[in-house]
Amino acid sequence: MNYAHPEVLVTTEWVEQHRQQDHVRLVEVDVDSNAFHEGHIPGAIAWAWNSQLCDTTRRDILSREAFEQLMSQSGIDNDTTVVLYGDSNNWFAAWAFWQMKIYGHQDARILNGGRKKWLAEGRDLTREEAHPKPAHYRAANADLSLRAFLPQAQSASREQCAALVDVRSPQEFSGEILAPPGLPETCQRGGHIPGARNIPWSKACNDDGTFKSADQLRALYAAEGVDNSRPVIAYCRIGERSSHTWFVLRYLLGYAQVTNYDGSWTEWGNLVGAPVEKGAAAAGQA
Repeated sequence: MNYAHPEVLVTTEWVEQHRQQDHVRLVEVDVDSNAFHEGHIPGAIAWAWNSQLCDTTRRDILSREAFEQLMSQSGIDNDTTVVLYGDSNNWFAAWAFWQMKIYGHQDARILNGGRKKWLAEGRDLTREEAHPKPAHYRAANADLSLRAFLPQAQSASREQCAALVDVRSPQEFSGEILAPPGLPETCQRGGHIPGARNIPWSKACNDDGTFKSADQLRALYAAEGVDNSRPVIAYCRIGERSSHTWFVLRYLLGYAQVTNYDGSWTEWGNLVGAPVEKGAAAAGQA
């Protein structure tokens, strides 16, 4: 596939061969938190995105201390190979990967195709929960170069100093709907950040959930003027789908300056006085 960093992806075959090794930890992160309990890869543990991968008191990602606690409780030390996977073509697996990179974990990988491909191939499932022995984890200071905040998004919109990529559905981008059906985190106003290009995250994947080739991905983004010539800020609704696009651009294509604006539309669309554009993407836009 000619990816810039092929080492961050593993196949279902690789997982089958390595999942019982002591230095490998499988972690499932789903949109539907019940999916794990209906059957999962033997040996995998589950992280709940809405309680374990965020600060539940204030809106933020995990603190360094909370991240260390999660890793330690999950039997993960600094040398563990962590393989992340989930439903919806790895939405929240990418969200977890992004946070792991913020806190400096070296060997984090994503199962290409995620839960969808594992099920389609009829591979083994279990309902038994794994209980790994607790470990000791030491996180690095947060690498904020991977994260965009509101002032950076505002500058990108106003000054066009970075490409803004809205990875939501065309219906969300236009303002027709505020959020995907069944997902409660929402906003006061629909639409998109002025100047943003709409390249839905799902276009990066094949029908079986795997990522498209590097050439296909490069063409997808280049068609909208998004390349490695200037910084890129990806956003969605709460930052999970945009972490998927961040992963594609940074690790599969090797773009040097890519950040995830996890405040995303639920911040911008609730901001008093924020400029908002409505309507469909411009002609020729993805």
